[in-house]
Amino acid sequence: MIDSKIYGQFTTSWCPGCGNHDVLLALKEALARQGLEPHQFAMVSGIGQAAKIVHYLKCNGFNGLHGRALPPAQALKLANPELKVVVESGDGCSYGEGGNHFLAAIRRNLDITLIVHDNQIYGLTKGQSSPTTMTGHVTKNNPLGMLDQPFNPVAVAVAMRASFVARAFSGLKEHAATTIAAAMEHKGFSLVDMHSPCISFNKVNTFGWYKARCKEASHDPADWAEAMKVATVFGEEIPIGVIYREEKPSKETLLPQCGQGALYRKAVDMGKVAEHMAAYA
Repeated sequence: MIDSKIYGQFTTSWCPGCGNHDVLLALKEALARQGLEPHQFAMVSGIGQAAKIVHYLKCNGFNGLHGRALPPAQALKLANPELKVVVESGDGCSYGEGGNHFLAAIRRNLDITLIVHDNQIYGLTKGQSSPTTMTGHVTKNNPLGMLDQPFNPVAVAVAMRASFVARAFSGLKEHAATTIAAAMEHKGFSLVDMHSPCISFNKVNTFGWYKARCKEASHDPADWAEAMKVATVFGEEIPIGVIYREEKPSKETLLPQCGQGALYRKAVDMGKVAEHMAAYA
């Protein structure tokens, strides 16, 4: 196994005690277990505290727009099918601004892994409610308490038959690393909804709150009906681990253009380029 130190040691801007620190450690461990050198994978992120993780890893990295991490990540995979591609961002970025891209990525089923730091709050902008904020939670933009029903990304992903759906908790770092590694090794779109507490702006969903509720799921993840039941459970008990897994071809394996390896290895026929350009004249 590779020493995780090869991915670098960086000073972060996260608050001391933030769950993101543990997610970063779990990610490095998962990468090391797979024997991935920094040049063999790419990290793509959006905007937010979680999205800064690409700055704290030695790797191919792309920091995109708020809610727009998945489109360039999918383009990367299509351009270079040999590259491991991981997308990492927060619940607001991934399920709010990026909600439509989340649904589209599930449908396309490219072989990429999405790790969402789900702290049920907007941390970078100082504590507004996010799509996953629980009903009744008092936040800066909901002083009367959140009135909306929270978005359940795990249930939505299972309902759409995403090929790999998991939930993890940053406070259980070893379990989180194992879950991330399993998601990356799965062929197809993989979601890891990673609960990573914001200690500064979410005083409800704390480390203690999660530790008292997170329990390893015991169902058969290949059973879609059972997975749907487990996916809807969130409250006094929070099932973690692999919730749903389905083996099916990932999109890049179905495209003949991707069957010959990375695009950068292919020669460019400038005559064909000139011919196509002339067609627009």
